[in-house]
Amino acid sequence: MTLYITILLIFLYFKIARVHKKEEKLTLFWKIQHIVVFIVAIFTYIYAFKHMELYLLVLLSFLSFIVSAMIITAIQLGIFIDGKPLFGMKKVYNSTIYLTAILCCLSIILWIV
Repeated sequence: MTLYITILLIFLYFKIARVHKKEEKLTLFWKIQHIVVFIVAIFTYIYAFKHMELYLLVLLSFLSFIVSAMIITAIQLGIFIDGKPLFGMKKVYNSTIYLTAILCCLSIILWIV
């Protein structure tokens, strides 16, 4: 179950990163964060290749990609209350450091347990 959540969060992070790259300027902080998540993704997929069948991994990756794209699209379209967005992309950008930390912890848990 941890593997499924980790793969979903990896796709969610990279979807956020893609939208951020289109909207704002990349800084050194963001580049380092992208590199860390890329390394986590590599280790997660190495673990997945060792412990899952290939067709299940492809299906899981495809579904995670679709779900993460729909989540980010829903946030971009926005949920408005009294003409003000309830949860915008700026809040998502500010919380990506927590998503990075969660991904690192989940990857470590995968390899230890």
